[in-house]
Amino acid sequence: MAHHNPIAIPAELVELLGDAALDLQALARGCRVSPDWVVTRVESGVLLPDSGGAAAEWRFAGATLVRARRLAGLEQTFEADPQLAALTVDLMEEVTELRRRLHQLI
Repeated sequence: MAHHNPIAIPAELVELLGDAALDLQALARGCRVSPDWVVTRVESGVLLPDSGGAAAEWRFAGATLVRARRLAGLEQTFEADPQLAALTVDLMEEVTELRRRLHQLI
């Protein structure tokens, strides 16, 4: 099993990317995966493009880059099934949102 070190992208940069700033190739490069990996995850509903009909027209938000990198990391590090990795990322995102809400209350 090959280990890939993901590229660190600061949160500020992800925010600067804005919505629908990444095409298929850029998202794949940002995750160090093949475009086919991204296409497979979109077709299974694990990743969602913000716009575009065909794969060549897809555009992804910066938040999708974060999600895709988490998915790729879990799949590669733990040899996780893509659907299991997606469930894990869903739970991670939910915990992050709950923590954000808790901090707003404090």
